[in-house]
Amino acid sequence: MSTTEQPDLTGSALNAQRFQMLEDIAKELSGEVIFPTCFDAATRIRKALRDVDQPLDRIITQISMEPMIGAKLLSLANSVAYNQNGIEVKDLKGAINRLGLEIVRSTAMAITMNQMLRSRDLVGFDSIAQGLWQHTLHTASATYVLAKRMTRFNPDEAMLAGLVHDMGAFYMLYRATQYSELRARPDTVKFLIAQWHDSIGVSVLASLGMPDEIIEAVRDHDVPRPAPAVPKTMADVVYLGNLLAGGIFEWTHDDSDREEIERFLPGESYSALLEEIEEHRSEMTTVFS
Repeated sequence: MSTTEQPDLTGSALNAQRFQMLEDIAKELSGEVIFPTCFDAATRIRKALRDVDQPLDRIITQISMEPMIGAKLLSLANSVAYNQNGIEVKDLKGAINRLGLEIVRSTAMAITMNQMLRSRDLVGFDSIAQGLWQHTLHTASATYVLAKRMTRFNPDEAMLAGLVHDMGAFYMLYRATQYSELRARPDTVKFLIAQWHDSIGVSVLASLGMPDEIIEAVRDHDVPRPAPAVPKTMADVVYLGNLLAGGIFEWTHDDSDREEIERFLPGESYSALLEEIEEHRSEMTTVFS
């Protein structure tokens, strides 16, 4: 039965579909999490980079097998943010040396996340997908600038944490495409994702082999609480970055979310960073979109 032929589910029938999706996700999370095939590239590259003794030539070979990732790394290495001396790099070795392995990991992940959101399977969820992607880039930029300007944390590691902070939402959106009834009612899926993405995201990141410190940093990032005067932990950096990027409201557009976010917005010391965050976001959007 095609999507247009599906009954207009309401009430108990629609709730049953929602619960079925959550039940299926719970079963999958207890075993092997299945992502779209595009995530295989990011996973392979992350595993290669995890080995500190891995020769650079082996890393280059791994990345060369994914032309899109290689091209984006070159583009990023020659962008204003990473090429302030104006010297262009023309090969992957030069790009990796300039960017560092942490940025290579983040780039691979960002590209695969964006590929997933561009999938034809997500037709009908376009608005949610694009809103989520823009919020992801915004938060990653905010966490990078926060770490760089206000902490001693590695800014590149903070950017990766910002990049994957809503991975649970990406995963739930991908899973929702497998239910034709839910594809016909995208707004109900948005509500479901908003309610469950935090906790589901922790399990998904663990299955992707993310470091424990990243997983702990993104836990409960959408739980409203007073902003610390100064970020002391990576979790503070992610929480503040998410807030400065508009929080969950930036992609759900739910007025109750906006009210909660406005209550806890950080003070003037953070406002001074907004221009730099926006510049970084613009750079990331150019490279990753």
